[in-house]
Amino acid sequence: MRTARTWAVALTGVDGHLVEIEADVSNQTPGFKIVGLPDKALGEAAQRVHNAVTNAQLELTRQRLTVNLSPASLPKHGSGFDLGIAISAVATGGALNASSIARTVHIGELSLDGRVRPVPGVLPAVFAASRAGFDRVIVPHANEAEANLVPGMRVQAATTLAEVAMWHGADIAVAEVEPVAGTAAVPRETDLLDLADVVGQEEAVEALIAAAAGGHHILMSGPPGAGKTMLARRLPGILPPLSESAALEVAAIRSLAGAMVSELDDVPPLEAPHHSASVAALVGGGSRTVRPGAIVRAHRGVLFLDEAAEFSRAALDALRQPLESGSIDIDRAGFHARFPARFQLSLATNPCPCGNYGVRGAECICPPIAIRRYSARLSGPLRDRIDIDLQVARVAASRATSTERSAMTTAHARELVVAARQRAANRWAGTPWTMNAEVAGTWLRQGEIRLPSDVRGPLDRALERGQLTLRGYDRVLRLAWTMADLAAVDTPGPDELGRALFLKRGLIA
Repeated sequence: MRTARTWAVALTGVDGHLVEIEADVSNQTPGFKIVGLPDKALGEAAQRVHNAVTNAQLELTRQRLTVNLSPASLPKHGSGFDLGIAISAVATGGALNASSIARTVHIGELSLDGRVRPVPGVLPAVFAASRAGFDRVIVPHANEAEANLVPGMRVQAATTLAEVAMWHGADIAVAEVEPVAGTAAVPRETDLLDLADVVGQEEAVEALIAAAAGGHHILMSGPPGAGKTMLARRLPGILPPLSESAALEVAAIRSLAGAMVSELDDVPPLEAPHHSASVAALVGGGSRTVRPGAIVRAHRGVLFLDEAAEFSRAALDALRQPLESGSIDIDRAGFHARFPARFQLSLATNPCPCGNYGVRGAECICPPIAIRRYSARLSGPLRDRIDIDLQVARVAASRATSTERSAMTTAHARELVVAARQRAANRWAGTPWTMNAEVAGTWLRQGEIRLPSDVRGPLDRALERGQLTLRGYDRVLRLAWTMADLAAVDTPGPDELGRALFLKRGLIA
């Protein structure tokens, strides 16, 4: 047999594309050539495969060996093709069962000693193989639990190349070796945070529950020590558990980011990048291999930007498009990648560089121009996409030293949020939306559920006076419906709309 074929997966964003690996032997000058638009890491696979095959006691032809990755027009990145290249190369000598390798997808990087190393992105790659009709996949031993999350796939976990060759019919002895281990999973802190620890911020807690109930974006502004970070880090804990499909999406993104995934986690993710993060760190990117940024890793969860005014203006404005569309497109020379980015944005900022502007009993040393510049870091278009603009004050000493704990615990708040979201889901049944924050503004302004003129009067006047844009108008309507869901009423009334107006811009209805 001079030509052998097997399969691997190329990832572009979270989308996987099946790649046919063809190995062919010819009577030309001896050599090992990989064609089909490989990147540098993949181009170096020839040397890794050569050494791994030799150390696995397998034979590789001494003639001209050409490996083609088809379709050739699709860019291929990374070292996850090593295992498939090695198997197809060995199969050209007739040592392996051709039909067995032709119906199997191979994913994994090879060590020089022949062991199979884990690679990122195994979960979306196995999903792509399943959608393409394959039912058998061979993955590194460290990625076995991750691959088993895909239903209906027969997963075989490989420790060495020799073991994979034996599965395909090679007459070879397989030595016992220690498998290459993956990176340890990082424990989450969400379970340790409870709303009961928040003292004296009842209004802020209510706003946080409203944000969670409707999926609204929130901005908290106040002096240092007011509890903004403490509140924001408790937001994921009061969100409803992720559905199985949403948990799979989150797990696939974590896999792409290089994290080890062993089970589905139904806790919404929390991403809190440092204020020195660049645009690429937030939205993702890379010149050759596209890696998901913080907004992608926060998909189905919360993106928390502490000290938001300290972020660069370009980084903050890069959030505007994904906040509207729920996805991010990354274009590079030769390829295009799209990532899901439907997250809840939580911002915390000080009123001025020193943090004391407007604080009773404190002295602000910032000149007026510095205060204006600091506030302008959050651009008007970005602020317009925020549903809740909350002013947070410092807690009085009598409340801070009290031994009483808040009656609002995380568990109770989650119950309120789940009930409110269920009412919203029932109302929007038969539409593309499940949460109030997702509903198109035209449905709320012009549809059958449009509020009566006497209820929306204060909102109309705010729009006419220029205190709200039309986008802000729609966001107040969405927030009013969330307030109605929390109050267990069928339609927002003057109280719900007034509360929504106040939370949006501090406007008095």
